[in-house]
This record gives sequence, C-alpha cells and structure tokens, in this order.
Amino acid sequence: MSDQTTPQDPRTQQPGPQSQSAEQIPHPGLTEQMDRRPDHGEETYRGSDRLRGKRAVITGADSGIGRAVALAFAREGADVVLGYLPEEERDAQETVRLVEEAGQRAVTVPGDVRQEAYCTGLVGTAVRELGGIDVLVNNAAYQMAQDDGLLGITTEQLDRVLKTNLYALFWLTKAAVPHMEAGAAIINTSSVQAFQPTPQLLDYACTKAAIIAFTKGLAEQLGPHGIRVNAVCPGPIWTPLIPATMAPEKVEDFGSDTPLGRAGQPAELAPVYVFLASQESSYVTGDRIAVTGGRIL
Repeated sequence: MSDQTTPQDPRTQQPGPQSQSAEQIPHPGLTEQMDRRPDHGEETYRGSDRLRGKRAVITGADSGIGRAVALAFAREGADVVLGYLPEEERDAQETVRLVEEAGQRAVTVPGDVRQEAYCTGLVGTAVRELGGIDVLVNNAAYQMAQDDGLLGITTEQLDRVLKTNLYALFWLTKAAVPHMEAGAAIINTSSVQAFQPTPQLLDYACTKAAIIAFTKGLAEQLGPHGIRVNAVCPGPIWTPLIPATMAPEKVEDFGSDTPLGRAGQPAELAPVYVFLASQESSYVTGDRIAVTGGRIL
C-alpha cells in the first residue's frame, strides 16, 4: 500500500501544473527526457504480500502507469513480464531494477503490440518463464493530439491508435485466457476520455470507450470460469506520453481543470491495479474504477 501515515492535502501532495515544463519531447518519450519526472511510488509504495506468488503480464511497462504498476506488483510479491517498445529499453531497464530491488523476477519482452505475433509471443514467454499467468494488465496505448480534431486524423494515425489500443487488447487477452485459472484477473486501462472525449483526441477516446464495452462483455463471458475482468479509468496523469503527444501550452496546464487542480501521478494509480489484481476485489468484475482527480465519468 502507499505510505499515508500522515494525512496530506490531495491538492498539494503532488506538484501542480505550474511546475510542469511546457517543452515537448520526441515520441514515444523517455522519462529521462522530462524536466519533472513522474512519481512511480519509488519512495512511497509499501507492499504487504497482497500478490505473493502471482505472475503478471504488463504492457506499456517501461514508464508511467505501467512502471508504477510493475513496482507495486513486485513489492506485493508478484513476478512480472514487461512488454514495451524496443526504443524504450532504457526506461524498461529502470523498471527492471525496481522490480528486482523488490526481490521479484522481471522478464523483459520488447516489441510492438501492433503485431499479433508479438502479442502471442509475449504471452508465450510468460507461460514459459513463469509457468502461467495470474494477472494480465492491458496498459499499452498510443495517442496523438490533433488541433483540427477529426480532420487532422490521418488513416495512418487511426490505424496505429486502433491497433495499439484495441487490436492488441483482443490479441493479448485471447492468447492469455487459455492459460488462466479461476482466481485470475484481467485489468484494462481505459480513460476518462471514454466518457468525456476531448475533440483533439477523438480517435483515442473512441478506443477507450470500446475498452469499457470489451471489459463488461468479457467479464460476463469469463465470470463462470472464475476469471474477473475490470478496467481502470485514469484522468490526466503525468507520464512521458503527455509532453510527447501534446502541444506545449496544453502540457503546461495539464490537469489544472480537475477539481483537485493538478495532474495525477502514476503512483496514485498503482494501488487501484493492486486492488483489482488481489483477492480483496474478489466480488468485483465487469466494473471500472475512476482515478480522475474529481472529473465525473
């Protein structure tokens, strides 16, 4: 769990938008390129064996939400298989360091989830190296803001967004389910965009809405087999994807329009994934949990 022994004001416990750099970084974005690094829970997350012996696959695990989830899972006792793009190797190795520092095993599988063969191979590696899969976290995603909205979205961009955010979800889950037993969990990363789409992120928002439908339908299908399926809906979260895909003026004010007045940190999301992966959520399936700083879904 997170270290919360001292009550803190949620508006100020993390830096506000005024401290964010308005500069952009090249896509896909590395943590080391950011002027203000995200908080993944390195100094605050304290585990309590809630996932002891679990075997997890996490996509988009090199940085941001994926790194925070991998760190938390490891400190809760899980071994993890990390999926990420080859160009994000430096970030991924830092995630490996954090997992191994927690005393758990990290298996790296670089590749592109837009390729079905990679998704199938990622699951195969998990089965071969860890002996099975208890938790699948479908977290990898792609977005690219377009000021012209619909008219600015090229076919190439639409294809990349759909394949990264949706096709991979189907491929990975379809490959993983035959290796999952009763008690396993699938956690999909959706977004507040599924409910409050930003015009500049229309294609991305559509995929995040589809993930909600996928989650609900799959939960109905797999419930009789004892496999739970849920989604997490982040709001504005400070990760490398933000300065790598948004205009500088949007980056500078990112998250300031939430009731809490700031962007969230990956460390503030990780406990939700731990909850959904653990037996504490044994009667929760087909649902979504919002972590939005107060934005209403």
